[in-house]
Amino acid sequence: MNRILLAEDNDSLRELVQDYLAQNGFEVDAKADGLSAWEAFREKNYQLVLLDVMMPGMDGFELCRKIRERENVPILFLTARVQEEDQLRGYRLGADDYIMKPFSLPVLLAKCRAILARNNGTGDWLEMGGIRLSPGEHRLFAGEKPVELQALDFKLLLYFMRNPGRALSRDQILVKVWGYDYEGSERSVDTHVKNLRKALGRHGKYIRTVVKVGYVFEVNDTSADEKRGVL
Repeated sequence: MNRILLAEDNDSLRELVQDYLAQNGFEVDAKADGLSAWEAFREKNYQLVLLDVMMPGMDGFELCRKIRERENVPILFLTARVQEEDQLRGYRLGADDYIMKPFSLPVLLAKCRAILARNNGTGDWLEMGGIRLSPGEHRLFAGEKPVELQALDFKLLLYFMRNPGRALSRDQILVKVWGYDYEGSERSVDTHVKNLRKALGRHGKYIRTVVKVGYVFEVNDTSADEKRGVL
């Protein structure tokens, strides 16, 4: 089931959206301010984030920026602010789309499903550096060779490929791939990365170790790797 994070300070609208999306098959965590939404995002794995712009504590723009610093989860703004400069600001910060208030719940549902379909890809493929992965079909090719992965290793590679060039800590990977309630050692990440590198063959070099941090998935070699502590 897809999990959605909803940040909206209007109590009535928040409850209405949460109930409607839940009735249509989504798990929704609803928060009334940006700070509590940020804490929830750090603890759980979400497939879509819905953000109000004007919220107490931390506004939607700041929350969008912080989320984008960590990963590429789709972000949809729910806003009454229609100025072009506000929309452009949101897009610059990494928002995927806007929906203007007041909106109909069926339209919101359709937009959520469309964004998730693009991101999850029932028939779409992610392709980087000769690695081709279909999330919906659970298929993977390294070059022309089909690769079979355990479910957790597949999920780990998908997380890497959706966040290329981002240094991801072991703790961050555990939360987003294993789940926030995982109680095992963070060294489990190292074991699964080792398995993943082996399964990918020569393409496994794209998963690099970031000293004292974790890992980064990066296809393009750069001369600055050593300076950045990337191996």
